[in-house]
Amino acid sequence: MTDDTGLSEIWRESVRSEWCDFNNHLNLAYYILIFDHATDVFHNSLGLNETYRTETGCSTFAVESHALYLAEVHQGDEVFVTTQLLDHDEKRLHYFHRMYHAEKGFLSATNELMTVHIDMGIRKVAPMPAGIRDKAAALYGEHRNLPVPDQRCAAMGIRRK
Repeated sequence: MTDDTGLSEIWRESVRSEWCDFNNHLNLAYYILIFDHATDVFHNSLGLNETYRTETGCSTFAVESHALYLAEVHQGDEVFVTTQLLDHDEKRLHYFHRMYHAEKGFLSATNELMTVHIDMGIRKVAPMPAGIRDKAAALYGEHRNLPVPDQRCAAMGIRRK
């Protein structure tokens, strides 16, 4: 499936009963879990996966996250997530997830994230290898002219010198 921007889904799953709260809808913590599953797929598409971590001793850490909960989803509902790369540089990825109800098509929630590339040996921010930066640049080339999400946090972004 695609969303209203034309982005294709990168993750899909069903809302589990144990993820629902006493309001009979998906609890906010589990929205983040679903978004985290999508983040894993997104990072994997750039080569930032467990194999990369093992081979290089590098990984990524989330340093900022903003979530908006727009419409309820319930037990058994299937949802899908799309991801838009908003910006990147040699050390950071700034991206935006949208979660949709798969059957009814409405936007349920959004999650905006900033992640940094970490050298796990010294646990400090470090530049990504050229191959990963090239993949991010290619993806950004596809996404740069998409509309800026209405739900984007005004304070979040890569500050340029």
